[in-house]
Amino acid sequence: MALTAEALPAELRRVIVQLARTPRLLVACDYDGTLAPIVADPTQAKPLPESVHALRSLAALPATTTAVISGRALRDLATLSRLPAEVYLVGSHGSEFDVGFVHELEPEATQLRTELQIALQDIVRGKPGVTLENKPASVAVHVRRAEAEVAEEVLDTVRTGPAAWEGVQVTEGKAVIELAVVQTDKGNALDALRHQVGATAAIFLGDDVTDEKAFARLHGPDLGIKVGDGDTLATYRIDSTTEVATVLAFLMEERRTWLYGEQAPPIERLTMLSNERTVALVTPDARMTWMCHPGPDSAAVFADLLGGPGAGHFTIRPQGGNGAQRSPLPLGQRYVPNTMIVETRWSRLLVTDYLAHGTDSHRTDLVRVISGGVPAAVEFAPRPEFGQVPVRLTAEAGGLRVQGTAEPMVLYSPGVQWEISSDGMHESAHAVVDPREDNPVVLELRCGTDDLSSADTEVERRDVADRYWSEWMKTLSLPDVERDLVARSALTLRGLCNTDTGGIMAAATTSLPEEIGGVRNWDYRYCWLRDGAMTAQALVTLGSTDEAEAFLNWLHRVLETLPGPERLHPLYTLQGTGLGPEAVIDSLPGYAGSRPVRVGNLADQQVQLDVFGPVVELIAHLAQATGRIRDVDWDLVKAMAEAVSHRWFEPDHGIWEERDVPRHHVYSKVMCWVTLDRAVKLATAYGREADPSWAPLRDQIGQDVVKNGWHPDVQAFTTAYEGSDLDAASLHVGLSGLIDPSDERFQATVTAIEAELRSGSTVYRYRRDDGLPGDEGGFHLCAAWLIEAYLLIGRRTEAEELFQQIVDTAGPTGLLSEEYDPIAERSLGNHPQAYSHLGLIRCAQLLSA
Repeated sequence: MALTAEALPAELRRVIVQLARTPRLLVACDYDGTLAPIVADPTQAKPLPESVHALRSLAALPATTTAVISGRALRDLATLSRLPAEVYLVGSHGSEFDVGFVHELEPEATQLRTELQIALQDIVRGKPGVTLENKPASVAVHVRRAEAEVAEEVLDTVRTGPAAWEGVQVTEGKAVIELAVVQTDKGNALDALRHQVGATAAIFLGDDVTDEKAFARLHGPDLGIKVGDGDTLATYRIDSTTEVATVLAFLMEERRTWLYGEQAPPIERLTMLSNERTVALVTPDARMTWMCHPGPDSAAVFADLLGGPGAGHFTIRPQGGNGAQRSPLPLGQRYVPNTMIVETRWSRLLVTDYLAHGTDSHRTDLVRVISGGVPAAVEFAPRPEFGQVPVRLTAEAGGLRVQGTAEPMVLYSPGVQWEISSDGMHESAHAVVDPREDNPVVLELRCGTDDLSSADTEVERRDVADRYWSEWMKTLSLPDVERDLVARSALTLRGLCNTDTGGIMAAATTSLPEEIGGVRNWDYRYCWLRDGAMTAQALVTLGSTDEAEAFLNWLHRVLETLPGPERLHPLYTLQGTGLGPEAVIDSLPGYAGSRPVRVGNLADQQVQLDVFGPVVELIAHLAQATGRIRDVDWDLVKAMAEAVSHRWFEPDHGIWEERDVPRHHVYSKVMCWVTLDRAVKLATAYGREADPSWAPLRDQIGQDVVKNGWHPDVQAFTTAYEGSDLDAASLHVGLSGLIDPSDERFQATVTAIEAELRSGSTVYRYRRDDGLPGDEGGFHLCAAWLIEAYLLIGRRTEAEELFQQIVDTAGPTGLLSEEYDPIAERSLGNHPQAYSHLGLIRCAQLLSA
């Protein structure tokens, strides 16, 4: 039997897709006429093998329960259906949940059932084609095989006789009447199952009158499907048991895809586009898999990265032979040197992607150029708001209009002939284009405008983008070690900056997992004070100061909204406003099935007292680079020092934002010391007036760290004053200059962290229980800190080896994610990550010195 989901109505397919994405799903159905075709001899009613396979597969999925609720006696149902043990069986119209049910009847009910059986035997005696089915709590009269006159006579006699007895529950179905001595109701059974498994949504399929009681209990996201003709409360209808198998198989595939994700491209092989207003990610085979609008921290237009094709994508590939042959794999992907322009190449086909410069701040133009000598297949499937709103596409002479969105959106594609298809909720556009060497096909996705008219030529737009990045690269001073990779890291950091606000993203994505299939999935598309300051500082050390000045101006505007600097949050939006509540998008399965997909970040509400230090450290580097300190920056220095004086002695959540009780973190205390130390030195170097309390307080904090942060039993500076666990961030006791790197305690700390936290090519943040389930990879930034520590204590060989190992984990286009799993040898976490790239830059500079 060939099962194809396309045979189902489009609207039914759509609601099945939505149902498949519920957190805990209950799949229930009738047996006769639903799983098994109706046959003349009920003892020969066998379920379709395809339906059995689909139910078994559904039952094997996490957070998924399957059940068959039948009018048959439970023992007979189990014997006849031979369904696997994973499928719940409920017999006698919902009154039998297990084979021992008969022993639970009260004596009065047992006596009544016996009397019913005797009376019904008298009624059916001598009536050809009429049979009795004895069940633990009921007796069913079947008339399907009787002549019509005989059947009607028997049914009338039962209705006016035993069916009217006190205490008898009557259920009528197709050619059957059942008399029970207990309450029988498939709706009650469905509710009981729903409650038992905690289902957030249910689907029920049935063909009989008795199934209407189950349909009546469906509500909210539930789905009812009637099989065959007849009046029904179900919302949808299909024709046969064959289509039941199709529905179950389609539901199983969608559920499995949602739970485990599509075949996800390796994180390190994703390549970022940027125009310093927004970002996009493209896979190695030219699928636009991630882009948000109107800003990089907005809802996604393409979320294929976290939800598969149904969550939105924009794909270009060589056309397969007759549409059936699989497209060849690309030969490679690269950045055009010194730019953020990306080329993906097949034999005789080239796709060039970039985000255009020169548009206003409310508009994003994604430009895709197809050139070469072979036809290419294009699929455009925008899904604004993470696919939460229906999308319609309208073809016009200049291209496509995307309708149903809050923001206007068009795809400029003159001359392209589009075919538009629908899945019942969203529309997608497909086309085959035939570029020529001298006549490429240009596609421009314009977000924030409804303008489909021609504009500057693509050559002019690409030239603007090329010069924007390449002219900036000429201003940088790059180290000799891994010069090309450092250049790419610099471009990546610049690409995470927002030219309109000065805010700097920690990473380009949300919810890329720290463990495949795990829950450590966070939204990093915001501006952390710490991360932003460290990113800007890395660019200052390469010779670019504009980003630092813009970031400090951004921070100054944030401070103007607060009663005092000590009330700074750890992070803000790129616009400098507070974040909304952290939320979960249940409809997305996550990267490789790693859920939940989160938007927002609860760290916004944490206390992180280390954030002041990196800000003042940045100002010190900027002053050194420019030979002066701006008045507004000196105001920031004083504000950060004031914040430290008010709060340094408090416990906090630390740099890693543990969702646990606050502790007195060594790193946070060290950064409070750094705040005052750099403030004092800046005042001396640039003729500013230092507060007389700064130097004594700096010394007090330093003494406090040395006294309480050192753990003699562990022979290391530990994570926090409380406890003996280790943390890579504690290396900053020496990296910051709080103690001399030659101090034996620092060298002992390096040795302890190396032994406890280093694993081959990476370094973990810590090994302690942080209150969250699952594991995570090692952090590139922590490995960079250990490299710097190695160099400070004279272990250059180890530093060079570990640095090379970091370099080897970079993707083919030179990008680094947040983490690395040395066992599975794969990248993890959000991508690309500013921390990782600024750490690489710092190590290359130190190794070149």
